Amino acid sequence: MKKKLVLLAVIAGAVTIFYLFDLGRYLSLESLKGHRDEVALFYEHNPGMTMLAFIGAYIFTTALSIPGATLLTLLGGAVFGSVLGTALVNIGASCGATLAFLTARFLLSDWVESRFGKRLKKLQDGFEENAFNYMLFLRLVPVFPFFLVNLAAGLTHIPVRTFFFGTMIGTIPGTFVYANAGSNLASIDSLRDIASPGVLGAFALLGLFALVPTLYHRYKSRKKPATPAGHQA
Repeated sequence: MKKKLVLLAVIAGAVTIFYLFDLGRYLSLESLKGHRDEVALFYEHNPGMTMLAFIGAYIFTTALSIPGATLLTLLGGAVFGSVLGTALVNIGASCGATLAFLTARFLLSDWVESRFGKRLKKLQDGFEENAFNYMLFLRLVPVFPFFLVNLAAGLTHIPVRTFFFGTMIGTIPGTFVYANAGSNLASIDSLRDIASPGVLGAFALLGLFALVPTLYHRYKSRKKPATPAGHQA
């Protein structure tokens, strides 16, 4: 209990600092456009430090479920380019999401299990049976908020490595779309300019493809005849 209270205090302190100093003002489209050249110039003279600082900022934002990850992705594309920006965002997003996942598991899983364990067992079993495919689906289809998937997955028994690699692979397409858009930051007037119906539809199709092995496995399981009593192998 003491460790949980300490962790809660650290999280509350970090979130309080973020809002107390109004750091969110830097995570707006107008602010990114205004400071893009300054960050690019700093990167030109301090490439390693800039990349590490960017990854750290992304981990901080994602781990605490603070709004602004999408805008950071645009900044990554604007400063580092589409490919390197995608790679750096992917590292930050995967590490930050895993921290949020582990935090939710540490703080809430025992309470959820004690109160809703029996009701959630079937859902848990189904999710864990094909956890990697489900994670790919949840990351590829942008219908589900990124932070919500992190927290909800932490309440399941999915292995950490499955969550991490499912997140890392599943976020690549969406990350590249936004990082590529960020490389033309000056032409963006709204985030809606990026997430067009065509792009969202493509993500949905990718998500469905990720579920194909799971759906096929379920179909084969239903078609497979039951073994008669007394004829067990």
